[in-house]
Amino acid sequence: MEVHFAPDVEKRLNDLATQSGCATVELLQDAVVAYLNETADAQEMLGSRYDDLKSGRVQPIDGEGAFARLKAKTEARRNSLD
Repeated sequence: MEVHFAPDVEKRLNDLATQSGCATVELLQDAVVAYLNETADAQEMLGSRYDDLKSGRVQPIDGEGAFARLKAKTEARRNSLD
């Protein structure tokens, strides 16, 4: 597989490889594996949350209502510090 980067990204990658003593291919492989793992974890979490919503185990909340509750809690905490 061949990957092309913008010159500034390639320079940063080469600089990091020089500083770390690792080959650029190793850095790229590590970065891609980490990205794929994080993406898989996020997909699993989102799927689980969707299943919870669909089954009724979790009830959705209105975004505006949640924001209003958060704002009220923040104001209450600020007032308690005075």
